Amino acid sequence: MVQNVHGTFISEKINKIRWRPDPFNDSHSFITGSWDNDQNNIKLWNFEKGEDDADIYPFVIQNYEFEGDVTEAKFINSDYCVVSSSLGSVYYLKITNTLTGDVQITNEKLWSNIHKFKNQDPSLCTSFTVYENDVVTAGEDGRVNVLNLQNKDVLRTIEEADSCSLNCITFVKHSEVLTGNSRGQMKIFDLRVKGNQPTNSFMLSGDQIAATCLAYHPNQRHMVVAGDEDGSLTVWDLRQNSFPVNLLSAHSESVSEIQFHPDHPDQMFSCSFSGELWHWITNKPGSHGGKLLNVSEMESNSWLSTESIKNKFEVFMLMPKLHKAINSIDLSRDRVLCGCDNEAIYLINKVNIYS
Repeated sequence: MVQNVHGTFISEKINKIRWRPDPFNDSHSFITGSWDNDQNNIKLWNFEKGEDDADIYPFVIQNYEFEGDVTEAKFINSDYCVVSSSLGSVYYLKITNTLTGDVQITNEKLWSNIHKFKNQDPSLCTSFTVYENDVVTAGEDGRVNVLNLQNKDVLRTIEEADSCSLNCITFVKHSEVLTGNSRGQMKIFDLRVKGNQPTNSFMLSGDQIAATCLAYHPNQRHMVVAGDEDGSLTVWDLRQNSFPVNLLSAHSESVSEIQFHPDHPDQMFSCSFSGELWHWITNKPGSHGGKLLNVSEMESNSWLSTESIKNKFEVFMLMPKLHKAINSIDLSRDRVLCGCDNEAIYLINKVNIYS
């Protein structure tokens, strides 16, 4: 199902793309974070509509030069965002309108080189997660750092949270985070507990397949979907994590990012290194339905095969498969943005969101 797709060539690879929040949930502004440039950047964009709705042109409002590759970006609100780098640093950026009508991006706080290896070489800050003013970062160095946006110092460091690269992290409660590493181990850390040991751990699958991304259900944070380097999606109920709820054979290559629709959490979006962008639906009129993450409706055997869940999901391709990785997606109502390695950004407009 190919939607209303608007592609724009921008001459750089995009690793993260995020809608700027709007009080009326109708944002026309977004940021991109580049990678693999001699000089990377955070750019703030807006859309200009032509006379025909088919003509939509993004244009740059402001450019902020950035050291290293952008590895993650999240808005706190419409004026502030947090961005992490491949050099192990985390930035707290502010977007302001000047008296002359211009827009400025300034650095409010910098936690410099908080991820580094034992020889002091910089380590990628691979991921971070936000809960109100708290930010918890994960790195290639296996370290977890706890930050607060009101404090310039690192509040806590779990030096050896893992012996290999941590690829993804998400809050499951205000006091607990879930991490995924390059060997497929998932670990839950209680931030109230001293020491480096997790309170719980389990394997993503039977093999040592790296976890690449995590997303929690908007209404049920104990329900988490993990993407892996083989392209599969695994659904977990963290209240009973001996086995996954669902194991979905999905993309043909590594899953880059997963997002639930914030207003319609029975619908999910995923993208991959194989250049695929998919829309997962469980409540489409006329379909067999089924709850995406309702454990009580699942069979007694938690390891459900792909065949047994075919009638519970409908998956739609939002645009033709690209020949380069789609690294990042973001949602706003019925619009999806994606950033890619083919040096283009795409807006998919008027996506069919079934309610």
